[in-house]
Amino acid sequence: MPVFARAMRGCLISLLALSASAAAEEGPKSADELFEAGLAPVESSVLFETQTVILSGGTVLTAAGDVHPQGFVVLTDGKVSDVGAGAPLAIDGAVLIDTTGKFVTPGLIDTHSHLGVYPSPWARAHSDGNEATKPTTPGVWAEHSFWPQDPGLQRAAAGGVTSLQILPGSANLIGGRGVVLQVVPHRGSRAMRFPGAPETVKMACGENPKRVYGEKGGPSTRMGNLRGQRGAFLDAVAYKATWDEYAEKLEAYREAKAPPAEGVRRKKNAPVPEEPKLPKRDLNKETLVGVLNGDILPQIHCYRADDMLSMLQLADEFDFDVRSFHHAVEAYKIRDILAEREVSVSTWADWWGFKLEAYDGIQENAAMVHDAGGRAIIHSDSSIGIQRLNQEASKAYAAGLRMGLELTEDDAMRWITLNPAWALGIDGEAGSLEKGKRADVVIWDAHPLSVYASAEKVFVQGALVWDATTDNPTWSDFQLGQEVQP
Repeated sequence: MPVFARAMRGCLISLLALSASAAAEEGPKSADELFEAGLAPVESSVLFETQTVILSGGTVLTAAGDVHPQGFVVLTDGKVSDVGAGAPLAIDGAVLIDTTGKFVTPGLIDTHSHLGVYPSPWARAHSDGNEATKPTTPGVWAEHSFWPQDPGLQRAAAGGVTSLQILPGSANLIGGRGVVLQVVPHRGSRAMRFPGAPETVKMACGENPKRVYGEKGGPSTRMGNLRGQRGAFLDAVAYKATWDEYAEKLEAYREAKAPPAEGVRRKKNAPVPEEPKLPKRDLNKETLVGVLNGDILPQIHCYRADDMLSMLQLADEFDFDVRSFHHAVEAYKIRDILAEREVSVSTWADWWGFKLEAYDGIQENAAMVHDAGGRAIIHSDSSIGIQRLNQEASKAYAAGLRMGLELTEDDAMRWITLNPAWALGIDGEAGSLEKGKRADVVIWDAHPLSVYASAEKVFVQGALVWDATTDNPTWSDFQLGQEVQP
């Protein structure tokens, strides 16, 4: 049965908050210190009580290029400490789980979820995904709308999902920041953050913004969409220049106020720079400056190929990189460009035709992007689809094989593990079974690309969070007392 232990948090974000606090006592704050203060935690994160666990005997699909038909994975202190073929070395005190006849994979990662901001079950009272008050709202954070009691989170874990990106909706040209979370129960969203994951921002093009704002002052056309986005970035460029100038003055001021290094003598009566005046903060522009600086990863809702090209032109004009196009049902039409520019494609296996800009969607889309050398990703954008991402990847894989493309099972597994990890900037920690990476691991009772497969056991950082062979405690208070009785 899953075990959780409450403990004091020792992660990076706490250290950043402490350093920001210390710097504040010394005088004026830098932009980074102000931003870090906005990430200070209230609730301590959960540190799991873990044992060394050895998974041995099953087929190990690493998503790193290796498949071990009779392999093993060793989980120690929240990390993968060993992985390979054959029998593992004995470890005193380790828990041995026989996975013979089963399959072991990395935890699945969903790049596009609205769980918690459009919870399941849905109600207007907690419809918190779109701040549809103006077309550009980059200063809002999905984290601040997220409801950790969403029952869909535990259902996602039961489907093998260990990390996911929660995004604002697509009503706005720039909808606000997303957040990358671990799928573990907490009382607040901040404690669920994936440690060290970069910030992300949701943008949108095409039909949705012009439909929402066409009779509310605009934009009402695609050209209006681009004007709105270009204008927002132009304002951010000017805002960035103001803060860059302040940063230079602050650095000079701090150097002048700091004690001289040992052996260094300052000139007598040397002028001391005036304490710089803190510029007025603007949360909308602050997010876009993060994009311009490469610190915040753009995730862009876009269906048509021409719309994606327009977004790439926007990125070139303001010198930033698009990290992933989402939905992107026409990505196959520009797959060479996306591969060359290292823009990942987060798409569905077979959704199409539900609106005009989705009309040219094809089942082979993901496979064709992969075949061109791009990073294909299967996402959910659904509280239902997130429960079976493995099946969705399997459908896209089968479509590519029918087309005659050369694909492997490892390729298909990357579409829901390593590639989404890259899109979220966490591929150094998650997405594949390799030594030193997080022990986010799933044991499947059948091949994960089979429609008959279920996640039997799911580990996050080496702790068991789902076990289909036993009763699991309900994560959501909303569900308590609502169980079906015989």
